[in-house]
Amino acid sequence: MTILELVDVEKHFGGLPAVDRVSFGVQEGEILALVGPNGAGKSTLLKAISGMQPPTRGSVKFQRQEIAGLKAHSVRQKGISMVLQTPRVFESMTVQENVVVGATFGAVGHRPSTQAARQRAEEALGFVGLGDFAEAEVGVLNLHQQRFLELARALAGRPKMLLLDEVMAGLNDTELQASIDIVRTARDQLGVTVIWVEHVMKAVMSLAERVVVLDLGQLLADGEPTEVMSDPAVVTAYLGTTEATL
Repeated sequence: MTILELVDVEKHFGGLPAVDRVSFGVQEGEILALVGPNGAGKSTLLKAISGMQPPTRGSVKFQRQEIAGLKAHSVRQKGISMVLQTPRVFESMTVQENVVVGATFGAVGHRPSTQAARQRAEEALGFVGLGDFAEAEVGVLNLHQQRFLELARALAGRPKMLLLDEVMAGLNDTELQASIDIVRTARDQLGVTVIWVEHVMKAVMSLAERVVVLDLGQLLADGEPTEVMSDPAVVTAYLGTTEATL
């Protein structure tokens, strides 16, 4: 079943289109990687879906309901959570308190009680492997762990869809594999649909079931990872030549 449908989505800044008439659908339970060269419009498209930067034109339907133009908190409460590359944590709070905020104000449907929010936070921290840090100050976490904290905060609201914006950038091989495993498990065990902006091709090829490629704000390719990433037009967009492979 199609859970998200984009039709002719545009996002302009000062009259210039960062996203230009992009259309595609996402199936429930899918892990879709959104890739492309720097400046292709990938992160902007995620923000348009999430309500952080509402689209200038076009339709964004989530579970058949139009969400284009809604504020970010309203989109989140409908079931879409976004995790940014640069963590936005509350440094004055403990790790658990940060996640309780997500469980409370990012919850789908009715807001949970304080006790229920704490329970959801504990479960989410355990899911991402940060259970032992629950009472610690956020400052003790490294960048990789802070990204996991952001993911826990998103999951604590029990979303139906996760938007991940380059959350695996700069990780070593061990951290990268741990991140891949958590995203795959979130889909398999929690039923979360994932749209994921990524430049790390190793991660894309091992995790994504489908790849959508943007270039200069427009949709360039859409399909199975191996097929798409060997498409001459995609190779040219990335490398400027079809004589090299990604």
